[in-house]
Amino acid sequence: MALNISSACINCDICEPECPNEAIYMGVSIYEIDPNKCTECVGHFDVPQCQEVCPVECIAVDPQHTESQEALLLKYKNLTTG
Repeated sequence: MALNISSACINCDICEPECPNEAIYMGVSIYEIDPNKCTECVGHFDVPQCQEVCPVECIAVDPQHTESQEALLLKYKNLTTG
């Protein structure tokens, strides 16, 4: 599953540098997450780092991009090995 940043985002800039896959970027008005790059930190950390640091808890699982742990690990491998 990819994560999604809700409209409650306050643009604090804390989540973007925490993403090991560089999936977080500044959108039109708030930060957004590229579902093709988001692995929920599988392969890097035990928990999603953006969720850990978000002060307003506006980052949740995106129901439109559900993936199994195995699929997330495969995505991680593809992103890190080219």
